[in-house]
Amino acid sequence: MDETLIVHVQESEEQTPLLKSEHTQNHEFQENGNAYDHDDTELDKTLQKLELFLTFLGFNQSSVLSFVVSWVFFLVFGVVLPVVMLELNNCPGCEEGQIKSFELDILVSQALLAAASLLCLSHNLRKYGIRKFLFVDRYSGHMERFSDQYHKKISDSVRLLVLWVLPCFLLKTAREIIRILYVHHESWWQSAAISLAFISSWTYITVIFLSASVLFHLVCSLQIIHFDDYVKFLEREPNCFVLIQEHVRLRYYLSKISHRFRIYLLLEFLIVIVSHFMTLFLTTGYTGLITYINGGDFAVSSVVEVVGVILCLNAAAKISHRAQGIGSIASRWHAMATCTSGEASQMRNSTSMSSLEAANRSSTLYMNFSESDLESLDFVTEPTNTQLASYMSSYQKRQALVMYLQNNPGGITIFGWTVDRGLINTIFFIELTVVTFILGKTIVFTAH
Repeated sequence: MDETLIVHVQESEEQTPLLKSEHTQNHEFQENGNAYDHDDTELDKTLQKLELFLTFLGFNQSSVLSFVVSWVFFLVFGVVLPVVMLELNNCPGCEEGQIKSFELDILVSQALLAAASLLCLSHNLRKYGIRKFLFVDRYSGHMERFSDQYHKKISDSVRLLVLWVLPCFLLKTAREIIRILYVHHESWWQSAAISLAFISSWTYITVIFLSASVLFHLVCSLQIIHFDDYVKFLEREPNCFVLIQEHVRLRYYLSKISHRFRIYLLLEFLIVIVSHFMTLFLTTGYTGLITYINGGDFAVSSVVEVVGVILCLNAAAKISHRAQGIGSIASRWHAMATCTSGEASQMRNSTSMSSLEAANRSSTLYMNFSESDLESLDFVTEPTNTQLASYMSSYQKRQALVMYLQNNPGGITIFGWTVDRGLINTIFFIELTVVTFILGKTIVFTAH
């Protein structure tokens, strides 16, 4: 009985090279655990640095103390400090340099985005940890295979964050320098201190928001590695059952990503849309002159919000279309396999027919075969029922796999809505319609 069980486990592992059993994974992890502890890989070091960076921003809330410290620091440094600076910076006749209602609207939208990012991602990190959150934990069985690609994707995401934060920071700094020139105080030191407080608070909130967007982008980018590997696996694996199992695992990961980020994505889209509409109402309802000097923060905040939304939509649409493209790749694979099998069958038949003709020619010269001999020769050259059944069975399995992949594409979803180009176009035209309606109600040209 034990020998039969061992043979069965070995056969199942040979049939599913990408899907090792949980017992085997745990056993391998226990054997290699000490080696990982003493000899950290580049991926381990990168994950440690990433976790340290997220802890510095307040995303790591694994204990009650870290939870309290993170939110208190966020409220004080990200909300209370800029409000106090606005009150100190408010003076009669300062509307040329800043408009208080505009600044409060911008502050509320930025604080809400940062709070939503901090709340959703800290919950997921506290629940799963950085490795399971990114799906690079050792129990998944893919860490060693894709270690270099994981490391590259994480490094690219950090560079992506710096690439977007730095231009926005320079734009905000230029805006604050212009504010100093137009909003005068008793001393230049006081103006510089207020501007420095504005820049520091804005940078902290912006980095939190963009870090959450980049993390979602990173999670989707890491899954693209697995989908690219599945395409290669599709070309070399003849077992359709193994291919279905692997695709089920990929769809399961996408569903987990969608479940973890759906609240965050929904809140981000709603806050950005409402923020832009409020900006539209404030700017069209303001009777004074709006310039970059007193309304420049609208441009800065809009750039940051649009960048965050684009990062999320780009990542979600990319992984969704990569998942939906598996069906077309499988169809091409099925067609090529079918045509190749047909050509091979035709070659075998033509070879058999040529052999039969050669035998007939040789029979006229050397031998006289009877009718029964020719019938037996024809019977040998034709494919047997077993060969036909095997060919039809493999064809039906491939056809079933293609139908499964086409009817179960997968992708990033938000409560059932797949985030792809169709949804992006829908969001764009809805916003365009509402913006056009608001502009039509607020901008009125009168003829005298």
